[in-house]
Amino acid sequence: MKTLVLFGSPRRAGDTAYLLKMLLEKIDGEHMIVDCYHENISPCVDCRACRKSDNCAINDSMQKVYQYAEKCDDLVIATPLYFSQPTGRLLDVCSRAQVYFSQRRFRGIIPNLSIRKGGVILTCGSSDTTGAQKAFETLKDVFLMFGIKDIAPPVCCLGTDKTPATENIQIKSEIERLANFLNVSA
Repeated sequence: MKTLVLFGSPRRAGDTAYLLKMLLEKIDGEHMIVDCYHENISPCVDCRACRKSDNCAINDSMQKVYQYAEKCDDLVIATPLYFSQPTGRLLDVCSRAQVYFSQRRFRGIIPNLSIRKGGVILTCGSSDTTGAQKAFETLKDVFLMFGIKDIAPPVCCLGTDKTPATENIQIKSEIERLANFLNVSA
């Protein structure tokens, strides 16, 4: 199995990274992590080239993401929440999935993707679940761009301002649940 991971945190050793590491230790196969804050990936600029071509006109590190997406089984998105939404840099990278939307919508082509399942890890300083619900709704749209309909309930590690993920006793079972979901073949 192959898993594409979109990592949306600027902190490489923060709560989101800790939970992602825990998940990656439990899932089968290989994975490719796209560090949205540190990769050279520009946001979509709505040039509309993808309405006429399978390829995005922007030539940057997203090209290797497209190549991996064509042969991977799962997509995992891990992000802290800012203003009840995934981080801006994560959404910049996700905007480049526009190429798949354009294939379907404007060209009537089913994208050459093998991704079957999706999973989400959300961290938030607040304990309010409203933000996590809003962010998950946004990310469900991202999964649909990749053609993924089988999405696990999100792993939500809330209240990290008071209790870091490393001290959250219940989060381990949530990570285990997501790993089990991803490890079962569709």
